[in-house]
Amino acid sequence: IPTTPSTILGPFYPVIRPIELDTDLTRLRGHRQRAKGQIIHVTGRVLNLRGEPLRQARVELWQANSGGRYNHPSDPNPASIDPNFQGYGVQLTDGDGRFRFTTIKPGPYPFDGRMRAPHLHFQVTGRAERRVTQMFFAGESLNAQDFVLQGVPRSRERLVADLLPPPSDEDPASRLIQWDVVLRRG
Repeated sequence: IPTTPSTILGPFYPVIRPIELDTDLTRLRGHRQRAKGQIIHVTGRVLNLRGEPLRQARVELWQANSGGRYNHPSDPNPASIDPNFQGYGVQLTDGDGRFRFTTIKPGPYPFDGRMRAPHLHFQVTGRAERRVTQMFFAGESLNAQDFVLQGVPRSRERLVADLLPPPSDEDPASRLIQWDVVLRRG
């Protein structure tokens, strides 16, 4: 199994983490409304090169909201912040190396005179290795010009995931992503 390519951490890694460190980024305690945007369920496993699951790997996810805005003091995007969107989640993988987040599909955004394609940021920390990467959505026209995605020299396709129909027990308007992260040393 090839390793998941590394990418840049990016300038909008959360400097202030939300109080809620759960895996549902679409609902905040005390808020009546859910985050704006297409609900997605991001599931996957963290594996080593032999395809073995990595238990208790730390998986962090952070992203822009549906308008392409990060809840970060340095984000110059004039789009509004969604007060109902958490924007960051963290969890440890289970005994089978699995993780799952409920979030929204992020919007594209301008950065340094260019447009970034919608993407999710991940930082995965195993026992012997930490990998920073980004996951992009299949079929996005901006993928062809995204400088981060296009800057990955090998196995670029490993960073692109399909939006699938949702699990039967979820809202039929939501979508599912199944995306594994492979670490070299675990």
